[in-house]
Amino acid sequence: MIDKTIIGKQYPAFTVEVEKRWVRSFAEAIGETNPVYFDESAAKSAGYRSLPTPPTFPFAMIMDANQSFMILDELGIDKRRAMHGEQSFDYHTDLCAGDVVTGQQKVVDIYDKKNGALEFLVTETRLENQRGEHVCDLRTTVVVRN
Repeated sequence: MIDKTIIGKQYPAFTVEVEKRWVRSFAEAIGETNPVYFDESAAKSAGYRSLPTPPTFPFAMIMDANQSFMILDELGIDKRRAMHGEQSFDYHTDLCAGDVVTGQQKVVDIYDKKNGALEFLVTETRLENQRGEHVCDLRTTVVVRN
């Protein structure tokens, strides 16, 4: 069983730079065709500072920063028994190429289902850009099979 005393634990902040090539690659990988994700002039014409990120991009950012795996490793959970369960995003401003994003992850809930056969680890990550603007709150659920 996952130790519920870690609910409320905040992890050290991490920083990720959003690069244009990463935005383009991500947009292509998810099948996006809107030119704002590929063409700087189209993005600026649409009112963005640079290429905007697709809405689910922050999940790739936290994975790149090893945030989900860090918690599983700390808890001694075999990653082969864990899977991504759910994610949600609450945006406050645009996230664009060129932004340097700082995030901090916090464990907000742990619960189980099926008499403990499945445990759910829920985290929230607050993201801010280099201007100190609150960009996004990302909520992620990882399911652990026991």
